[in-house]
Amino acid sequence: MIELGKKYRTRDGREVRIYAVDGGGHKPIHGAIREGDEWFAASWLQGGVGALHINSLVEVKPRIKREFWVNVYDHGNGSYYESKEIADRYPGPRIACVKAVLDFEEGEGL
Repeated sequence: MIELGKKYRTRDGREVRIYAVDGGGHKPIHGAIREGDEWFAASWLQGGVGALHINSLVEVKPRIKREFWVNVYDHGNGSYYESKEIADRYPGPRIACVKAVLDFEEGEGL
């Protein structure tokens, strides 16, 4: 269900603004699609289905970024820490201390 206050894009990646979700009639969702520097009025069927598949709406979920350090041990296990300094306090018999950066969309992989 399309909701005001959530962020959307078109299926092909263009930015979208949603103005109303209760417009009534055949296409109750009203908004605009960004084309370069301009915005063009658009409307969608219930659920965000566009007249063309590429214009259908896709929710943009927040991106989450995390950085941490992993102590890697000879036996194949590892432990992760918020910083290299903290990882260095617990080296044990590590064979490496690797920086890991995760950048993902909320809910990705679930």
